[in-house]
Amino acid sequence: MTAKACALTGHRELPEDFPAGMLAYALEDLVDGGYTVFYCGMARGFDLLALECLAAIKQRKKIFIEACIPYAGHEQSFSLYERKRYKELLSICDKKTVLFPSYRAGCLLARNRYMVDRCDLVFAYCEKKTGGTAYTVQYAEKCGIEIKFFGTEA
Repeated sequence: MTAKACALTGHRELPEDFPAGMLAYALEDLVDGGYTVFYCGMARGFDLLALECLAAIKQRKKIFIEACIPYAGHEQSFSLYERKRYKELLSICDKKTVLFPSYRAGCLLARNRYMVDRCDLVFAYCEKKTGGTAYTVQYAEKCGIEIKFFGTEA
């Protein structure tokens, strides 16, 4: 059986009442449904929260996680707490792909396309019709990739 791959995308800013427990269950359901490869864009907010959930799942089930880093030093704009969390989560990833040696215009969108181009499913927390997450969902639609929304669809 071929491994099924899932790309994660979602907003950097999450509401205070974001249902992290429900996210963990949703990701567990994906793993139980045969998704064993996950592409994570390593952004603050949804990406890192989803990666935390996958880290817990990885202790019990065989999954492969690729950190898709848009450029070297991507985490330098994060707060000290977020950088520490980022490094801890990065350490559990099976593969680390850095797309560009430094920031350049369009590198975040290139990272999103990289993930979509390699997946069978996009798992998205998309509450707005603009921004990187909306772009990723639209790109996946154009590519004919299945999209599963967490929360309400924009």
